[in-house]
Amino acid sequence: MAKTRSTNGGPVCPNGSPHSEAVEERTENKKRSRSQCPDQSPIKTRSPAKWRSPVGCTTNGDTCYGNGDSKISNGKPLCSPKSPRKRLSDQFSQRPKWNPRDPAQMQAVKEALHVATVPTNVACREDEQKRILEFCRTCIEQEKAGSLYVCGSPGTGKSLSVDKVKDLLAVWSKQVGFQSLDTLAINCTCLTDTSEIFSKILDKFHSRKKTSNGFSPLQHLQNLFSQKRQASSGKMMLIIVDEMDYLITKDCAVLHDLFMLTTFPFSRCILIGIANAIDLADRFLPKLESLNCKPVVITFRAYSKDQILKILQQRLMVLQFDVFQPLALEFCARKVAAASGDMRRALGVCRSAVEVLEAQLRDVARNQDIDIVMFDHMDIALSKAFKSAVVDTIQSLPQHQQIILCSLVKLFRQCKKNATTLGELNKSYSETCKFSQIPAVGTLEFTNMCKVLSDQVQMSRGFSSLGNLGKIN
Repeated sequence: MAKTRSTNGGPVCPNGSPHSEAVEERTENKKRSRSQCPDQSPIKTRSPAKWRSPVGCTTNGDTCYGNGDSKISNGKPLCSPKSPRKRLSDQFSQRPKWNPRDPAQMQAVKEALHVATVPTNVACREDEQKRILEFCRTCIEQEKAGSLYVCGSPGTGKSLSVDKVKDLLAVWSKQVGFQSLDTLAINCTCLTDTSEIFSKILDKFHSRKKTSNGFSPLQHLQNLFSQKRQASSGKMMLIIVDEMDYLITKDCAVLHDLFMLTTFPFSRCILIGIANAIDLADRFLPKLESLNCKPVVITFRAYSKDQILKILQQRLMVLQFDVFQPLALEFCARKVAAASGDMRRALGVCRSAVEVLEAQLRDVARNQDIDIVMFDHMDIALSKAFKSAVVDTIQSLPQHQQIILCSLVKLFRQCKKNATTLGELNKSYSETCKFSQIPAVGTLEFTNMCKVLSDQVQMSRGFSSLGNLGKIN
């Protein structure tokens, strides 16, 4: 007789008793071995140590395996996050190394790291450029004059950013249909006289008309911006004044008159001043604030380590080969950021490191196959860049003059005073020579060496009527 099955799939006895069916089903399930069920695949179990926490799994329902297995998401292996140093190393390892013995490649590297090489984009200064651009756009749209003061430490990208904004303004004006700007860029270091800046502005703004009736260029500009008929017929003018610190005079009249040009009722000037002094407007132009015409101030902060590293990478990406060891670049960025945040100094240090490598390659005695700027090359370049000029001067002095300076410092520290006499210094000098087992010079020669040091401003010396009582500080 063929077996029949119950509705739940279990075997049924011939008598069809439900109780018998349940007992028989339980009995057969217990007796059934794993080998007797070919349609069911065995379940693999993992040791508890290999199970991962659900926190580490993906949230989209993908399978997440234990630590002993490769992690897969959407059929692709998942990589653990890399540190910034590892990402930097991988980025540079993908590019071929350069041949420093090739003059063309060496020249390309030096040009890429030169301060005068203008990058296509000014990295890490997007916010500052946006603020300058919005200020200029507002002035153009409203046909209204305005003044802006850009300040910050040297080498923070002020001039580069303003030049970039100038190019963006020209493109924007053409796109929206505004009349193109008359642009005048003045570097104050090139002026023979501070008041010469007004002549340059007048020549650019109103080149066809010359000053008359004995008016100075400043007076002519003031009259021009006070008359609606003459001022309204001209274009908007963008005046960029770089190195504005050079316009600081005793009475600050030139600076004051320059910013006041934007306050006249029919002035069409957009003045952007660039300088290192952060508080120039507060210290030298207090009258502008009282007249409610103080310029808008945008401060450029010193570059951080990450920003310097990013800019250096951007400079080097134009090359088709790998030049620096990643750790060497990071070392340079860290040192420069801690000292000043000056990007120009960072570029100079990198060029110096390349020159250190170049000098080693010329050294036939070394006979080393070096094809990259290493950490040691960068260390030498940084030591040269941050070495004090005073230290260089002292190291170049003769031995006994160095001993005199050391004796003077020792005497000041022991006595806790800022002045002594020539006799006390001679005594301290003799003790130092005796301790160092160096023969001391005579009194006359000692006095002459003190005079030489005084002439070199290494120490200040005042003579008295008695030779051994001259005051030294």
